Parts: sequence; C-alpha cells; structure tokens
Amino acid sequence: MGTWDIGPFDNDTAADFAGDLDEAALEEREPMIRSVLKRAADVTDFLETLDAERAVAAAALVVAQQPGGRPACSNYGPSEPLPELSADLRTLAVEALDQVVAESSEIAELWDDVAEGRKWRRDITRLRDVLDPPVPLQEEVLFGI
Repeated sequence: MGTWDIGPFDNDTAADFAGDLDEAALEEREPMIRSVLKRAADVTDFLETLDAERAVAAAALVVAQQPGGRPACSNYGPSEPLPELSADLRTLAVEALDQVVAESSEIAELWDDVAEGRKWRRDITRLRDVLDPPVPLQEEVLFGI
C-alpha cells in the first residue's frame, strides 16, 4: 500500500486521482467524482483498496464544499478548481464511505491491522458526519448538553 499518512490524499491512488482531476476539463470533474463514489457505493461483494482510496478522496472533495467541511488541502490533492458539486453527491459520498469502513472492505481490514487504524476510522467518521450529521440525543437538544 503506497500510503504515507491517514489523510484522504495521503496515498498513491488518491494522489493519482487528484492528478486525473487536474488534467480533466472542468465539466468532466464532477462526473469523475460521481463515478468514483458510485463504484464504491454500489459494491456488492468486496471493496478493493484502490476503489476505496479513490472514494475517500472523492468524498473529501464533496465535504470541502459543505458548511462545516474542511478544505481537502494537501500537497497531493487537486490543484485545479472544482465546479460547485451537485447536492446529491452528499448522499452518494455517505454510501461510499459506509462501504469503505464495512466488513467487506479491503482497506478497512488493512487499517485495522495497524496502530493508526483507529485514527483513520475517526477521520472517515468526521467526513461522513459533515455529509450526514448525526442527530443529537433528545437530552442534548432539551438541555443544551
């Protein structure tokens, strides 16, 4: 695995995806992101690492355009601007991220075998929570806890 850190673009596959986005015409970038997310979200048996790494990177780009989302800044992320992404990509990105951390995900298995695995899972959860914020418990709503 050509991975040097836990960030969405901190692996060879995601960095290559960012390069592909940079080389594509502006109007081709959203369909590329959609395709990567759909491929991961629609997996029916086993999600391979390369597809998962691209999906995490694509989801991070969707997150970057959401309120509360962090920019997907990395030396290895896209340098060229992205168009404003369609709102429906939020749901697709959530579905893709759910597959990334599922039992049938090769990348989840690999991360679970290393010390940084818990941190990687927390980062995936943070991305997902921007796209589909958890509903606060009733106590928190009533009492401002």
